[in-house]
Amino acid sequence: MITGRTRILAHLGVPTESFTAPMIYNPYFEAKGIDIVTVPMGCEREDFPAFLALLFKLRNIAGALITMPHKIAAAALVDVASPAVQIAGACNAVKRDGAGRLIGDLFDGEGFLRGMRAKGQEAAGRSALIVGAGGVGSAIAAALAGAGVRRIVLAEVNQAAANRLAANLGRAYPGLAVEIGAPDPAGHDIVANATPLGMRADDPLPLDPTHLAPEAFVGEVVLSARETPLLAAARAQGCRTQPGTDMLFEQIPAYLEFFDLPTASAGALRALAQIRT
Repeated sequence: MITGRTRILAHLGVPTESFTAPMIYNPYFEAKGIDIVTVPMGCEREDFPAFLALLFKLRNIAGALITMPHKIAAAALVDVASPAVQIAGACNAVKRDGAGRLIGDLFDGEGFLRGMRAKGQEAAGRSALIVGAGGVGSAIAAALAGAGVRRIVLAEVNQAAANRLAANLGRAYPGLAVEIGAPDPAGHDIVANATPLGMRADDPLPLDPTHLAPEAFVGEVVLSARETPLLAAARAQGCRTQPGTDMLFEQIPAYLEFFDLPTASAGALRALAQIRT
């Protein structure tokens, strides 16, 4: 029941038809008696800067989830950006602090990292290959760097994007070895596919799985399938794997903490969600 006391958690992006967050957050809020509702808001790219500013004029705004195509624009509009936002140049969560400042953070990478840790995998001292240096790949790189990996190799067809991310990582973590290279998983302990490859059954694999070491950890960002062809091939090599949906659910506790809301485990959120992915 929405009342005059209900606060709004906005979900900004287009198109809204693919949004899953309301079907995860709202069942949780209802089950826990939290008087907040997550509302999809189909804001067009050209309207976003003005709309974000007006949104946070609302007395009952709890915060905003930011998705495509607004993540990069949001990073430039917040007053205070987290290290992850500064490295990736993208932002997917905004809140207003007591002084009225807009605070921005980025949780895609945190979800990937928390999913790893839930499976007994740590990042410190390891070597990581990240295929794709767009928004989500940058977020994963920032999270792994913050968790202490010793080396990151970026495989990205957009050379400018790869150079920019490598430079940002180098400035933030001077002791980290950062390279731009081929999507070859040989010699890497952590492998992340941060490209759309795998959304369709006929997509080519983003890398050669026969080069994976059996002890490697392989994670996906693709949400359309629980086990993509890459994850199936990695599992056949003996690797531990992580589907994109695990990254999705593991980042939500971090969002809740950011918005100063009661949090829950990824498993509890998954059990309450009105989607099954």
